Amino acid sequence: MPSLGSLHGASSSDAPHAAGGPGAREATRGAAGRRLGGLLAALGVLGTGAFILATAGSIPVPPLETGIGPRALPYVVGALLTAVGAALAVQELRGRTVGAEEGEDVDSAASIDWATLLRLALFLAAHVVLVEPAGWPVAAAVLFTGAAWSLGARPVWRAAAVAVVLALALQAVFAGLLGVGLPAGPLLEGVPFLNG
Repeated sequence: MPSLGSLHGASSSDAPHAAGGPGAREATRGAAGRRLGGLLAALGVLGTGAFILATAGSIPVPPLETGIGPRALPYVVGALLTAVGAALAVQELRGRTVGAEEGEDVDSAASIDWATLLRLALFLAAHVVLVEPAGWPVAAAVLFTGAAWSLGARPVWRAAAVAVVLALALQAVFAGLLGVGLPAGPLLEGVPFLNG
């Protein structure tokens, strides 16, 4: 059975650091940095949930809407994000965090891959820009293909083919079946089951 210290990310190899050994200061700085990072992430989740809750009421509801309506899902997502963010923040402040398991395939010493993050952000921005003029399926296919390529999918043509099929399937389900107003764009404007 693991000890209480092992549940909080401490191990027997940390004993020299805890006893004031030569690496105690670095270990303390590293733990404080991880704790601050965890708290900032928790506050980011909490803030995102609060923003969604605050803005969900501004979503227009069609006058003939008799069902759940377009505001229901944003309220549920916002409430869940707020609750999870608050719970994570409380855990971070209480120091009840669990370190990475030794079996996880994560290199804790690796640096952030800023080039990949930048590529992902650029494809997300391209998606936002392309939705109106090109339509949601085209914008989504660009986003899915770009994200797959940024994360290392090879060959790119296969990722693009999967992205096109996925984007068209999502357009058909959300716009065609559920009636969500996703713009089909000029390429697919005349296809009845793809227009919401």
